[in-house]
Amino acid sequence: MAEILRENGVIHLRNDAISYVMCEMPGGVPAHLYFGPRLERLDPKNLLRRAGVAADGSYSVQECSLDRLPQEYPSFGLGDMREGALTAQAPDGNCAVDLRLVGVETPGEKPALEGLPATRGEGCAALRLRLRDEHTGLEVELNYAIYDDCPAVARSAKLINTGAAALTVTRALSLCLDLPDDGWDLITLSGSWARERAIHRRPVTQGHQGVSSRRGASSLQVSPFMALARPDANEARGEVIGAALVYSGNFIAEVEGTQYEAARALLGINDRDFAWRLESGAAFQAPEAVLVYSDRGIGGMSRGFHRLWENHLLPRRWVGKARPVLLNSWEGCYFDFDEDKLVAMAAAAAKAGVELFVMDDGWFGHRDDDTTSLGDWGVDARKLPGGLGRLGERVRALGLQFGIWMEPEMISPESDLFRAHPDWCIHIPGRESITARHQLTLDMSRQDVQDFVVEAVSTTLKDSGATYLKWDMNRNFSNIGSALLPPERQQELPHRYMLGLYSVMQRLTDAFPDVLFEGCSSGGGRFDAGMLYYVPQFWCSDDTDALMRCRIQYGTSLVFPASTMGSHVSAVPNHQTGRVTPMETRFAVAMGGSFGYELDPCKLSDADREAMRAQVAFAGRTQDLRLYGSLYRLCSPYEGNLTAWISVAPDKGEAIFTLVRAMSQPNPVAPLVRLDGLDPARRYRIVETGEVYGGDELMRSGLCCPLGQCDAASVLYTLKAVDE
Repeated sequence: MAEILRENGVIHLRNDAISYVMCEMPGGVPAHLYFGPRLERLDPKNLLRRAGVAADGSYSVQECSLDRLPQEYPSFGLGDMREGALTAQAPDGNCAVDLRLVGVETPGEKPALEGLPATRGEGCAALRLRLRDEHTGLEVELNYAIYDDCPAVARSAKLINTGAAALTVTRALSLCLDLPDDGWDLITLSGSWARERAIHRRPVTQGHQGVSSRRGASSLQVSPFMALARPDANEARGEVIGAALVYSGNFIAEVEGTQYEAARALLGINDRDFAWRLESGAAFQAPEAVLVYSDRGIGGMSRGFHRLWENHLLPRRWVGKARPVLLNSWEGCYFDFDEDKLVAMAAAAAKAGVELFVMDDGWFGHRDDDTTSLGDWGVDARKLPGGLGRLGERVRALGLQFGIWMEPEMISPESDLFRAHPDWCIHIPGRESITARHQLTLDMSRQDVQDFVVEAVSTTLKDSGATYLKWDMNRNFSNIGSALLPPERQQELPHRYMLGLYSVMQRLTDAFPDVLFEGCSSGGGRFDAGMLYYVPQFWCSDDTDALMRCRIQYGTSLVFPASTMGSHVSAVPNHQTGRVTPMETRFAVAMGGSFGYELDPCKLSDADREAMRAQVAFAGRTQDLRLYGSLYRLCSPYEGNLTAWISVAPDKGEAIFTLVRAMSQPNPVAPLVRLDGLDPARRYRIVETGEVYGGDELMRSGLCCPLGQCDAASVLYTLKAVDE
């Protein structure tokens, strides 16, 4: 169970797995002491001595000892020369902030964050530190939570201006973690469209390393996550600390290696082009950051994140619940369809056992391509003369649920909405607007725009009877300006946009609790913990090629569980890579997430239609295990020709093992893969072959997997424990 201990100025958060320890220094600066495996107690003297503080805990601000002191929420300008977590400019132009501890509280429950997503407060112990800068009257509330069931600590910062004059906040990060040494590797997830969340690992060195986004979204290019791993840490062994931001906008994730061979990790809203005017009496809430500790390698960190998101973040309605097997129309027909063509696709899908048919882009306005009509959410009667209602009825008559695609945050310059409200888009007056994908971004900081989006989505869901909505977002910010914000608040727009989007998502998910919302942003461009507070799954990538998806899903799984990853079987040649891969391999890879199809089933061969029926049946039988089992990554596509993973039931009585080999070679040797997560004392039958092996044998010797001689070969095995 999680608990908070206080003794002689030491504050100790701990559960059965981890401890997080800090202390109050003379003068009131809160120092960070420890984050790692559970401790019974910790004497600050050793760690403070390492930071150059005398054994009695004394230090002098005037002697700049703050430049070595590990701190909980440091600021720049009064002795600490490292990057700080907070900067606020006073009316005299000075940006120095001197925060001293004025209160320690243990509230009865973890508070919700106003206007922002955050982990929920059940099953945790909460702590609040109150800090104050007497010169300006700026107060900071640092809120912490440690969970009973996860090796995780959540923390956030709330700024309150109790002074008489307005302040301008130019940096308000969510996390600072000072570590006593710099013997770590930094792991981040970076990429691009169709190549999201590739794993990058490099040593921490003196200076600054990290990733950031200024695109108005967490982005395709980088993910609001970083991990610090010991150089010898791998999937199964070693010490790893993961940090993720529960936020979907501009962010920075950075590590500073210091001159004293220590490291400082920082995570929060990107302070480039950010400023927030904090009036007297006003407050600013920074997003939540989450720390996960593992002494069982990168895989242990991942399972800690997975458990935290599933138990404490994802929408309650969908936690542990079945997800319908779906067919999405996009790669099957793109914009070229009418009602009868869609119904024919749905009918073929229904014969295969598919449960949900989703109509993608092209159903509204005059949307024959991507140059027009975003914002005009009335149905295109040329394609759907009976409207959304009749199409929905025809799909449901086939025994299917009906779903629909929208891109509610966007507006086409060629649209009735833009002609009526040109000021509704993000733009800089007097400058030519820059379009991307022939579209602009609606200004979600505006209440009138938020109300329009809620009404448009609500009407579409009601008219269609849809039980699924794919919420897309296909461009980032440019010409960043709002027609309503005054000049001194223009740099608040990116964060105000996120607050507006979160408000809209909350209103819609409250109004339609039984609708399955799936996020999308040119694929995985906003796949983050902030969005997953509202939507239980996200389209992992527009790249549906099976071999590319091995890399994308492998990287995504470092932070997010299989249940959150939308993953589909698509047609071949693949539309993004041109690659031809076997149907069974496309299926095996898509089984690694929330499963569906991205093709026209009317164009499949008889053999592929029969395979599709078997696949849908298998997906239904194994859904709980695939989506909610404990995930162990076994072979990395970043390190060789093989990708392998296994999902194990909580009681270790069942597992699903997947292996994919990218390239064939002459005179092949069958891979021998060591499994993980099984019970070494039990025996397991491979359902597909009938062979029985000991759990210890499978994990320590390995499973031999003949793959034949073809590229993109795979095996998908179901293991069941047997009593003998």
